[in-house]
Amino acid sequence: MKDQARAKARQLAQDFLQRDDRTGWFELLYADAEENEEHIPWGDMMSNPGLVDWLEQKNMQGNGRRALVVGCGLGDDAEELSRRGFSVLAFDIAPSAVAWCKQRFPTSSVEYVVADVLQTPVEWQHSFDFIFEAYTLQVLPPGLRAKAMANIANLLGADGTLLVICRGRAPEDHPGLMPWPLTRDELNTFLATGLHQIQFEDYQDQEQPPTRRFRIQYTRHSDQHTEAPL
Repeated sequence: MKDQARAKARQLAQDFLQRDDRTGWFELLYADAEENEEHIPWGDMMSNPGLVDWLEQKNMQGNGRRALVVGCGLGDDAEELSRRGFSVLAFDIAPSAVAWCKQRFPTSSVEYVVADVLQTPVEWQHSFDFIFEAYTLQVLPPGLRAKAMANIANLLGADGTLLVICRGRAPEDHPGLMPWPLTRDELNTFLATGLHQIQFEDYQDQEQPPTRRFRIQYTRHSDQHTEAPL
């Protein structure tokens, strides 16, 4: 079923790209799913294992700190961070995804909002202690990724942590079909914004067959408040 969902997502994305609309397909995908997660390729109805593993490794507790989830999808990662004591804001470009999150978690303390990673609100800049981005960059066309990464970096506060998880590939590997794996050079865009890399992990996940993933931890030093170039 997930293979069919991926095929539909790829076709939708291609159809919208041909109309020079590079992100409109997300809303149609969620709306057409009619709250059936089997129609969402990344709709696993559980927290990202790479996030949970990292949080456990770091013994991470929120203690009321402010967290942001980029492209929150069905909300499981946002809820995981909330359970660990973060004050969480989670956004998605698709209104139907945000409505679905609110329906799934009606008593949640997470603030779910509609927003676009390519046009993040000015008032969010440097506002978050922890930001989690997983799988959003890899479904954006390569020409949009640098702007998305710069916008994400601009949201991170002083001494904050950005955790990114994505499909990974070597520069000589063909990107294949969406979701397109990223190279290490592409991810270095975050460094160009002034963030510092703390950890870079290159691993095979537990899916069958396994998928190559990158998991990267960045930080912004407290003396850095310059806006990243767009």
